[in-house]
Amino acid sequence: MPKLTIDGQAVDVPEGTSILQACEQLGVEIPRFCYHDKLSVAGSCRMCLVEVDKVPKPVASCAQPCAEGMVVRTDSPLVRHARHGVMELLLINHPLDCPICDQGGECDLQDQAVAYGSGQGRYLESKRAVPDKAFGPLIKTAMTRCIHCTRCIRFLEEIAGSPELGAFARGEHMEIDTYNGQPIRSELSGNLVDVCPVGALTSKPSAFTARSWEYRKTDSVDVLDAVGCAIRVDSRGNEVLRVLPRLHEDVNEIWINDRTRYACDGLRYGRLDTPYARQGDRLVPVSWTEALDLIAQRLPSVAPEQVGVLAGDLVDTETLFAVRTLMRTLGVPNLDCRQDGATYDVADRAHYIMNTTIAGIEHADAVLLIGTNPRHEATLVNARLNKRARRGGAFPVGIIGPAVDLGYPTIPLGTGPETLLALAEGRHPFADILRSAETPMLILGSGPLARPDGAAIHALARAVAESCDMIRPGWNGFNVLQRAASRVGGLDLGFVPEPGGLGTRGLVEAATQGTLAALYLVGADEVSFVPSRRTLIIYQGHHGDKGASLADVILPGAAYTEKSGTYVNTEGRVQKAERAVFPPGEAREDWAIVRALSDALGRPLPFDTLDALRAMMWREGPWDQGLGLCSPVPWTQASGYDARCVEGTRVHEPFTLPLPSFYQTDPISRASPTLARCVAEWEGARG
Repeated sequence: MPKLTIDGQAVDVPEGTSILQACEQLGVEIPRFCYHDKLSVAGSCRMCLVEVDKVPKPVASCAQPCAEGMVVRTDSPLVRHARHGVMELLLINHPLDCPICDQGGECDLQDQAVAYGSGQGRYLESKRAVPDKAFGPLIKTAMTRCIHCTRCIRFLEEIAGSPELGAFARGEHMEIDTYNGQPIRSELSGNLVDVCPVGALTSKPSAFTARSWEYRKTDSVDVLDAVGCAIRVDSRGNEVLRVLPRLHEDVNEIWINDRTRYACDGLRYGRLDTPYARQGDRLVPVSWTEALDLIAQRLPSVAPEQVGVLAGDLVDTETLFAVRTLMRTLGVPNLDCRQDGATYDVADRAHYIMNTTIAGIEHADAVLLIGTNPRHEATLVNARLNKRARRGGAFPVGIIGPAVDLGYPTIPLGTGPETLLALAEGRHPFADILRSAETPMLILGSGPLARPDGAAIHALARAVAESCDMIRPGWNGFNVLQRAASRVGGLDLGFVPEPGGLGTRGLVEAATQGTLAALYLVGADEVSFVPSRRTLIIYQGHHGDKGASLADVILPGAAYTEKSGTYVNTEGRVQKAERAVFPPGEAREDWAIVRALSDALGRPLPFDTLDALRAMMWREGPWDQGLGLCSPVPWTQASGYDARCVEGTRVHEPFTLPLPSFYQTDPISRASPTLARCVAEWEGARG
C-alpha cells in the first residue's frame, strides 16, 4: 500500500488509488467536473489540478495514481492559480443563464465559480452558441451551457449499456448529440440530469417548476418495481414535484430508472379522494360511514368460503398484515397477493427471493436468465449485470426465452421449458459451463411463474440450480426476480390461500361466474375480468384504474408517497418508505381503512396505531435480520431431479415477457402524462 503525504497529513491507500480518491479519504475537497465515482476517468476538465513534488506542472488528481513517498499540496498558490485559470476558460462561452436555469442552486459550476471564479472576464469575443438537441420527452437541453465533461456519454455507455451519445467535431466546435438524431431510448436516461454538472441537461417535465431550496425532501424507497431503490421525494406544499435517487450501494448505487423518476406526476391525476358506492350503473360519492355500512350489511350474511381477497403490487406490508389478520378473524381462506396468477411453492423463503442479492451479481461468473427481460422488469438489476460484464473476464450470460437487447453480450439457448428441461438433465452444453463456474447463478423471471404450468417451471428451475451446483457453502445462485414491490412481503406474511382456499385464478373465475359473494381488491389493478352482478366488488386503492372500474364500493387509500409503510424487495431486504405529503380529500392510509372496516364488521383488530400494528407484524414476520439488512436464507435441498418436476409443463410453449410497456406498469405510471408521452415517443421512434 503506497504511503503519501497530502497537505502535511500522511495516508496509506490501496494500490491504484488516485490522488483525488486519497484526498477524499482525508476529507480534503477537490473540485471536479468530469470525474464521477461511478464512471471511468476522463481527465478532461482539469479542475482537479494539484501540486506534486518533483513534478514541474500541476497534475490532474483524478487520473494520477498514488505512489510511495509522494508529497501532494492541494491548496498552494500554484494550485489556486491553475484552478482560477481553468475556471476562466470554462466560463468563456458559458451563458449567464443562472436566473432562468433549472440547475440553479444545485449546479457544480455555480459552486466552483464562487470559489475560483473572477469578478470580471478578460475575453470580450462573442460567446459560442450551440443549438439544442432533441433527446426526447424527458431531457431538456441547453447545449450552449455544456462544458464537454463527457459524463453523459460515459454514463450511457458504461452504466446504462446504451451508447447513444457521442462527441462530434473537435475543440471549440465539439457538440454532444445522438449518433442517429433519434431520442434517447435508455430506461435510465433521467440519470443524465443528475450526472450533468451544469445546466446543459435538465428535467423537461419539471422545467421552470420550482427552485431547489423550495423543496421539502423526504427519504423513501421506490415501489414501482421490486428492486426497492433508495429515493428522495421532493415536495412543495402537498404536491410531489420530483423523485431523485439516494445512495444505496447494495441496491441501486446512485441510479434510478425513468419510470421511478418521472411517474410522480401521475400522483396528481385520476385520484380517488372520496368513497363511492354503485347505484345502478353509476358510482356516486358517499360518506365513509355509508361505504363501510354497505360492506358490513353484506359480508356477515355470507359464508367465509364465499369471500375472497386479492392484494395488488404496490401495497405495503402493514396493510397486507392488517388485511390478513382480519380475514383470519373472519375465517376467510381465499386470499392471494399474486395477482398475476402465479401458483408456485412458497413454503421455503429461499425459493422466491433473490438469494445472490443485487450486489452479489458482481461476484458471479456465469448467469442463466429464464423468461425475463431484466432491462424492463428490474432495470437496476440489469445495470449490475452490465457492470459485471464490463469488468471483463469470463462471464457467459445464457438466455432462455425471447431475444432481448440487454446492453451486454448474451447467448441464446432456447425459447421455452424444453431448454430448461435439458439443462436440468445435463443434456445442454450450457450446463457444463454452469457446473465449471465458481459462482454460477440463475435468474428466474416472474413471467414464467404466472403461466398455468408456473409451479412446474419453478420446480425445474430449482432442479437446474441443484444439478448445476449453484447452491454451495457461502453462495446461493438461485434467484427469482419479482416485479411487484409487495410480493415478497406478502409471501413472507403468508398472504396466500389457506388449505382448500382459492388463489387468484380461482377467485377471478368465481367472481365472473357469480359463485363468490364478495371480492375485496386491495390495490389490485392488474386483474381484468367482468364480475357477475351477484358478486360484491370492494376496491381499496388510490387511483381510478382497472380495479376501481370493477367496484361496487370504493374505499380511497393513500399512495406510497402519502403514508409511512414497509416494503420487502426482491432480495428480501426490509425497507421503510416515509410519508412526504398527505392523501388528497377524504382518502386515508390503508391500514387505518382496514382497522375501521374491522370495527364496522364487529371484529375490531387488536391495534389502534401504526406502531402497534408494526410491533405485531415484526413478531410474526421472518425478518430477523432487521430493517434495511439482507441476510442469507437457508436452502432446503430437494431430493434430486425427478421427472415429476415437469408434470403439467407445457414443454413446447415458449416463454413470453410479462411487460408490454416499460413505462406503464401500474396505476401511478398509467396516470402519468409524462410517461404517456414516453410511450408515444417510443412507438413513434420504432415506427
